[in-house]
This record gives sequence, structure tokens and C-alpha cells, in this order.
Amino acid sequence: MKVMERELRGKKVMSSEGLYLGIIRNITVDERTGKLLDLVVEPSDKIDPRLYHQNEEGYLLFPFDSVKSVKDVVILTEE
Repeated sequence: MKVMERELRGKKVMSSEGLYLGIIRNITVDERTGKLLDLVVEPSDKIDPRLYHQNEEGYLLFPFDSVKSVKDVVILTEE
């Protein structure tokens, strides 16, 4: 899937099961290759962020490889 970073920032993130996870605030990138690595997501108040991988600032981290679809919202596959 080819997606530009600027197309993702600020989009809502949902699981493939329909759970609202939060909003993309940033993206980590491999500086050498330019490959998108992780979505940095501000968690929704409807989920328990402790159930997900987080960075030191409390944002959720989802591998870019888990992105299933990008339209009005970003859909992540369940792994």
C-alpha cells in the first residue's frame, strides 16, 4: 500500500472490528529508507490504552503493516 504521511495525520483510527481507537498524531519513519514504521495514535477515551503498545508519552503505537484500509478513517487489522 502506498500512502503519503500527510494523508494520514489527523485521521481517525478504527479496528477492523469497528472499535474507535483514536486519532493519528504522528508517524515514525525509517530515516534511511523513508519507510513508514508506526502510527502514533492519541487514544480514544473509550478504550483502555494499557491493552495496547504505548510510547513513553502515552500514545498508542501501531505498526504501519497493520493498516488495512485508508479512506475517511484508517482501518487496522486485528493481530
